[in-house]
Amino acid sequence: MLRKFKIKIDGNEYLVEMEDLNPQAAASETATPSVTENTVQNQTPKENKVAEKPAQQPAASGGEGQEVPAPMPGNIVKINVEVGQKVKKDEPLLVLEAMKLENEIVASQDGEITGINVQKGDNVSAGDVLLTIK
Repeated sequence: MLRKFKIKIDGNEYLVEMEDLNPQAAASETATPSVTENTVQNQTPKENKVAEKPAQQPAASGGEGQEVPAPMPGNIVKINVEVGQKVKKDEPLLVLEAMKLENEIVASQDGEITGINVQKGDNVSAGDVLLTIK
């Protein structure tokens, strides 16, 4: 499954696609990080893809659906959506600051936000479930 992330570096925006090589990693507590090759506009650097952690309790009821994990550790600086809001694929959901860079986390599918597990100012680890889309 390919996931798309929009990142901004020195004022330039890049669309990064990451392939999850082991979708069952979320079910395994002993999962290890895997390396994937990313496609960035006119660049192809390698980055680490950290396995997803088991789901946290959603902030609102109805937490069924596709979980959106944190791609890296960081600080939540902005949340653009609310529970019950309809979203389109690639729509910005929230902004995660990591190493002084703001990373826009986008929807991986069309749907409705069924749970938000973070608040502005929260520190998250790679793989933490940020929100759920059904």
